[in-house]
Amino acid sequence: MSQRKAVVLLSGGLDSTTVLAIAKSQGYEPYALSFRYGQRHVVELEAAKRVAQAQGIAQHVVCDIDLRTFGGSALTSETDVPKHDSAEELAAEEIPVTYVPARNTIFLSFALAFAEVVGAADIFIGVNALDYSGYPDCRPEYIEAYETMANLATRAGVEGARLKIHAPLISMTKADIVRAGTELGVDYSLTLSCYDPDESGRSCGHCDSCLLRIRGFQEAGASDPVAYQAA
Repeated sequence: MSQRKAVVLLSGGLDSTTVLAIAKSQGYEPYALSFRYGQRHVVELEAAKRVAQAQGIAQHVVCDIDLRTFGGSALTSETDVPKHDSAEELAAEEIPVTYVPARNTIFLSFALAFAEVVGAADIFIGVNALDYSGYPDCRPEYIEAYETMANLATRAGVEGARLKIHAPLISMTKADIVRAGTELGVDYSLTLSCYDPDESGRSCGHCDSCLLRIRGFQEAGASDPVAYQAA
């Protein structure tokens, strides 16, 4: 009996890498989808390639789109990436300038097309509604609404092959995610979460993503294997 196919959005970060391992553990044959979208931390794509190779996925597609056309985010413009001393400072912020307008909606649209082409009825995304930066497209109600739309907007959905958007990390803390990935044998040394790494790929240690990652490993009682820049 052949495995069920699933498209997995893979950035090369901690969350998406864990989701890829979860999809595999649930018996899916993963097809990974990454984006070169004009992000300043394009080195993450090297991490995504490392992760895809290590997990032996069926196909890894890197899609080129350019969200710098619109800007509106510190990740797609020359705006400085905010830095903080601790993760506790993040809770008081409104939606930060690292939010990329409509990014998950855009990415999921491409994932829908990819899923229809390869014959997958399942899409996995690593959004998280607890330890995250307050992005509106990481909430459970967003995922539910998108799944409803997907089944109205695709031939597969209309013909009865109902599409499912999986967000297995949605209610997990970063520590929970680290523990889950570790149990599945994820090699987190291959990943990159930083919004502002240096040319050698070392993480800054002070952007939102780094601080949440660092706290997650600390609370999980685990050692983060990636390299950080000197303070």
